[in-house]
Amino acid sequence: MRALTVAAFVITLLLFFSLAWSPRDFLTRRLAADLIGRSSAFKTTQTFWMQTGVLSNKDYLSPEYLALQHKGWISATDAPCPANLTPAPCWDVALTPSGVETVRSLVPAADAAKTSFSISAARRDLVAITGVSKQGNVADVEFIWKWNPMNEFGAALYSGEARYRSTVGLRDYDDGWRVLQSAPHFGQPLDDALKNAEPAQ
Repeated sequence: MRALTVAAFVITLLLFFSLAWSPRDFLTRRLAADLIGRSSAFKTTQTFWMQTGVLSNKDYLSPEYLALQHKGWISATDAPCPANLTPAPCWDVALTPSGVETVRSLVPAADAAKTSFSISAARRDLVAITGVSKQGNVADVEFIWKWNPMNEFGAALYSGEARYRSTVGLRDYDDGWRVLQSAPHFGQPLDDALKNAEPAQ
């Protein structure tokens, strides 16, 4: 009878402790990866704004437009610069027939006729959590991520091989750890962490 009472007490204690905490109470690398990977900032699709018509020399020679030129998707001719575009030269940019074919499947038909439209190009993939530094109920998590191109256009603009290193702040609330969405006195919100990413060696 005594053994039965002790067993019941132990089971009750185990049940109490299992209800008193959840896996979100302990910040492991696995939990950090899950929180970052499921956050809205990380899941936001990378959109490229395509602009045709008269562009400044700076825009026309940007890495993105150079990649589009290399693919043969855009062509350009010299054009007079409007008053708001300086210094010269300026370029009148147009999609080539190959560019029209590529874009047609990626944007609504009504947008393809416009001089400016957006193309969903890539998503982020979390490669690894490389460090967790905790102090009380706050933590900095360093992680490596890469672009995952969604289509041919994305593959031309965003290398799937390049790796980026970011650090984000997390905080332990009463319901567990959360990724910071705003900028308090500690840590860095995920939006800023992704914008300030550095190439990973």
